[in-house]
Amino acid sequence: MSNEDERPEHRLRRELPEEIPASVSSEAPVPEEKSGPTVTGRQRLVQGLWPPRVSRAQLIVAVLLFGLGFGLAVQVASNSNSDSALRGARQEDLVRILDELDDRTQRLEDEKQGLQKQRDELENSSDQAEEARKQTAEKEKQLGILAGTVAAQGPGITMTIDDTKGTVEADMLLDAVQELRAAGAEAIQVNDVRVVANTYLTDSGKSVSVDGNKINAPYRFKVIGKPQDLEPALNIPGGVVQTLEKEQATVTVGRSAKIVVDALRAAKQPDYARSSSQ
Repeated sequence: MSNEDERPEHRLRRELPEEIPASVSSEAPVPEEKSGPTVTGRQRLVQGLWPPRVSRAQLIVAVLLFGLGFGLAVQVASNSNSDSALRGARQEDLVRILDELDDRTQRLEDEKQGLQKQRDELENSSDQAEEARKQTAEKEKQLGILAGTVAAQGPGITMTIDDTKGTVEADMLLDAVQELRAAGAEAIQVNDVRVVANTYLTDSGKSVSVDGNKINAPYRFKVIGKPQDLEPALNIPGGVVQTLEKEQATVTVGRSAKIVVDALRAAKQPDYARSSSQ
């Protein structure tokens, strides 16, 4: 071994591996990337639509739309057929069709007027029946007041006859009743007895009986009518009040805005008389 080989740089060179030539790395084959087939947008759209994925709701909507479209098509076809038939019709046929339509319109109008007339008649008859019922009820009340079967109230007077000596007789009370009726009395009650058209008064010892009902003094009259007519009729000279005062009876007459006549009589059915109305 020479001295040259013993130098440090020569020793280091021997220990290092040999350099790889640059040509070897440049000539080495480069692996190529593998790529699949290219997919276009239209192909992706087709893949998304087929096979179809149909839900239950979509199927129902499709059936409804189909039915609607079919109905519209039938309607259009029917109108087209009618229009084409009218366009192809003769003038005589068109005139006949127009006359039939006019007749039908007139019949419908007559039927409408007839129905309206029936409605008006029913409404009028209903109103008349209701008015008749009201009048009947009012008439029944009036007759009930006169017959004494219903209570009555209204303006009038009260007359109290205090007979301490027992000198008042039935004919004196009857004169008072007759005088009150002549003055326009509409309802009269003596004590607890209702006075009506067929009322009669009789003496019963030192008292008086009205329609068989014995009443005792003081005799209290409750009278419904116009107070301005009833009171003067009792106080006329030589009238009821003066006659009773001559018999030493005390008579008190007073006006009132509300008199209640509540004594009632039972309705009596006639034995022989019947209504002549059918």
